[in-house]
Amino acid sequence: MIIKASREHIDAIAAIYESIHDMEEAGRAEIGWIRTIYPTRETAVAALARGDLFVQVDGGTVVGAAIINQIQPDSYRDGKWTVPADDARIMVLHTLVTDPQHMGHGHGRAFVAFYEQYAMEHGCPVLRMDTNARNRTARRMYAGLGYTEVDIVPCAFNGIPDVQLVLLQKVLELQNEEMVRPSSQVSG
Repeated sequence: MIIKASREHIDAIAAIYESIHDMEEAGRAEIGWIRTIYPTRETAVAALARGDLFVQVDGGTVVGAAIINQIQPDSYRDGKWTVPADDARIMVLHTLVTDPQHMGHGHGRAFVAFYEQYAMEHGCPVLRMDTNARNRTARRMYAGLGYTEVDIVPCAFNGIPDVQLVLLQKVLELQNEEMVRPSSQVSG
């Protein structure tokens, strides 16, 4: 079950962030995050305050979290987006995490499916997200779900220097509406 997060979920989300940082520092994952910079407890608290933090609960346990909104990071401006769209028609997925103890059960895929449904319900057929080029696991998952890597933008991202930011995009067809058509124009 995926629901809007509440203050009671913050400790569990922060613990997932810490577990992922532990895995990366131990060399068991390569995501490109830095413990004291991003994501942190404050990342979740800020998203909660904006009202765009969601959690995935399985058997009463928070197994995943993500931020879903229409905020495109500054780095997106430099991207070679293949589908031009008004900001009002774009939905963005940020900071998708699954508790390492619950990986391999389809939770990440389920969260992406929720994101797509949420975008459709809000009239946003253009989906955008990003990941660090080092995060090969996420890149494989997103490709398998129909997301296209449209560009890799070198930048400082969420306070992390020297990131090769992979920009991903997918277009949905809304009911009673024509699908947004790909273009060779750069937009963002």
